[in-house]
Amino acid sequence: MNRPPLLFLDVDGPLNPYAAQPERRPAGYTTLRVPTDSGISADRGGLSTRRRPLRVWLNPKHGPALLGLGYELCWATTWMAEANRWIAPTLGLPELPFVNFGDALFRESPDGVHWKTGPLVDYAAGRPFAWVDDEQSELDRAYVATHHEGPGLLHHVNPRLGLRENDFRTLADFALAVNTPEPPGKD
Repeated sequence: MNRPPLLFLDVDGPLNPYAAQPERRPAGYTTLRVPTDSGISADRGGLSTRRRPLRVWLNPKHGPALLGLGYELCWATTWMAEANRWIAPTLGLPELPFVNFGDALFRESPDGVHWKTGPLVDYAAGRPFAWVDDEQSELDRAYVATHHEGPGLLHHVNPRLGLRENDFRTLADFALAVNTPEPPGKD
């Protein structure tokens, strides 16, 4: 049996709509306060210099929705292993594997490709994947098309809104398409 496609999950933007109006938590979201000394990767967009805890908005309904999409979920975030400590419990997700970005973390690429793109393609190793993030570009799509043998969906999520119903539909449609076997005799 074929393995399901991977779903690479970024936290800040898709799951935590950090760019929403700061004084108004989006409907359906809960507030999580993460101490700045919690072990989350340094230089999280300049937020690590704050003394106050990091405010994270999460929608508990997203966990079951993600689990029902037909993917193998994997963290693709600067939170790395800390996503299992802070994010997964609030969403009702089990402990998930994560991409360890190692030396690639925040490393600028001279060709303009996002620093996550190469490690995600390497991690997928030809396996179909979808990647939800708020920082992808056409350069990342071109990189995936050139360097990844299987299907890949780079799905941009507005960091002011986070994942919405139409995002879940797009992800479900992609999972269905790559999980549907080719008819016999089709080359």
